[in-house]
Amino acid sequence: MAGLLKPLRRGVWRYLSDRDILVAAGVTLVVFVGSLGLVYVTHLVNVWRIAWRSPVLGNTRRALLIFGRMLVQDRPEADFIGRLARGRDNVLAGRADRVLLLGGSSGGSISEAEAGRRWLAAAGEWPAEVAVTLEQLSIDSLENLRHARELLRPAQAAPLPAVWLVTSRYHLARCLYLARRLGFDAAPIAAEPRLALSGRYIVRMLMEAGYLMWIDIGMRWASLTGNRRMAARIS
Repeated sequence: MAGLLKPLRRGVWRYLSDRDILVAAGVTLVVFVGSLGLVYVTHLVNVWRIAWRSPVLGNTRRALLIFGRMLVQDRPEADFIGRLARGRDNVLAGRADRVLLLGGSSGGSISEAEAGRRWLAAAGEWPAEVAVTLEQLSIDSLENLRHARELLRPAQAAPLPAVWLVTSRYHLARCLYLARRLGFDAAPIAAEPRLALSGRYIVRMLMEAGYLMWIDIGMRWASLTGNRRMAARIS
């Protein structure tokens, strides 16, 4: 039973005991039904559009944020390896001035960020001038970005550097939305060479559209009702 419930302790599911999140879920359901599902379709199109169009190589030099993923026996699984390899490609192409590996503990003995560092070290060549920083406190994408913001900003009032977000294509739309809400000048880099719509990938994109719809409508509701506490969750 503990194994079956483990995914519910990560990501959006761990917030289900929070009143504001439940209110956002209720409002989202009302809007979904009232729009006959069109609001979901709009977010799904956005997830697909960003997944389809995102480049694999940046065109300028920025800080590079590589998102982690749950480990398998303390090692990166296929999606995470794809993100690490794409980040490394961009570093070797001179598109990064520093790298942040994002991801805390996902149940193993080391963090996702540390597992990513070990994979990159084993991969070989790495420019000495490109520093690698580990963000090891987070367990979801929002926390990844919050902690990255703290690591990248030398002082509270200092501007944030522009960043590349390196992650799987299905995950890019949500990461971009969150990063921009948090004040980043962010642009996407896709881990996979192209969008390949396998059954697994379609399910992931359908789920991501639901998450994004929930977050977006929740934030719009917070703005409409003046709920500062709720709005402050992603600001």
